[in-house]
Amino acid sequence: MPQIDQIASIYASQLFWLVVVFGLILVGSYLMLPKIQGTVEQREAKISGDLQAAEQARAEADTADEAYQAKLGEGRSQAQAAASKAKADAAAAAEKKIKAAGDEIATRIEAAEAELKAQQAEAIAGIEAVAAEAAQEIVTKVSGLKVDKRAATQAVKAALNA
Repeated sequence: MPQIDQIASIYASQLFWLVVVFGLILVGSYLMLPKIQGTVEQREAKISGDLQAAEQARAEADTADEAYQAKLGEGRSQAQAAASKAKADAAAAAEKKIKAAGDEIATRIEAAEAELKAQQAEAIAGIEAVAAEAAQEIVTKVSGLKVDKRAATQAVKAALNA
């Protein structure tokens, strides 16, 4: 049979081209592997950096919250101290000054509450500003998209009010 007689000559040629093709594949893979590995490492570094930036932004927000809580506690203690002093003064005063002392206490308490509300609003605005800025940076770093400040601020306000 002529097909069987040709096997030796065709088989050697096929083996040669098999070795050549596998050799090209191996050389190509050794040339491309470092590029692929470099891309993977860059991506891991970028993700790691983004996570660190998010953690830092969270830490800053926690610090701002702690400062807010400290101011709030200080304001409350000042308000309580002022109220206690006013009550002690009113008790020591004569009967005719009781009504005047009560009015003074009410005025001081209202002023202290207004001051507390102002400090609270200031602290919340600071937290919102930091959170909006952090959100902008995180979105930019993670997805590469630019978010305008107004949209970030609205999103933060919506999240805080929810």
